Amino acid sequence: MRNLAEAGGGPLPVAEPAPVPAPVPASASVLKRGRVARGVWLAIGLLLVGLGFVGIFVPLLPTTDFMLLALPCFARSSPRLEAWLLGHPRFGPALRAWRDSRAVPRHAKALACAGMAFGFAMFCIHVHPHALSAGVLAAFLLFWATWIVRRPEPGEQG
Repeated sequence: MRNLAEAGGGPLPVAEPAPVPAPVPASASVLKRGRVARGVWLAIGLLLVGLGFVGIFVPLLPTTDFMLLALPCFARSSPRLEAWLLGHPRFGPALRAWRDSRAVPRHAKALACAGMAFGFAMFCIHVHPHALSAGVLAAFLLFWATWIVRRPEPGEQG
């Protein structure tokens, strides 16, 4: 079917402009983005708690470290899960001590240093690294062992 202009019978039809959607208020876009961000933080937190749970059964996989990493994820996504972690009978005291004063219990310091020493020994026994590689790794582990040992203990006045 031909329109009138093509047939020579009148002016071209004028198309009406498409309706412009109403602008989205900034708060709505932030809210939408906030929901997505909260979902991502929640997923990361749950993944970290899952890895921490696996660490209960797998030697040398740090459980408390994963719980420490999950805590800020839940703080950004789920106050209920954050409160659950902080109130947990096993992990709660260490998490609260870290959050309040960056404190590490003495037994955790000893276990961390022993774990690093054991891991370094296993590395040297099984890999037979060059002296430079072993020295670099030893310096790296010594740095972190020193950092851990220098953290205050819960209840210490710092």
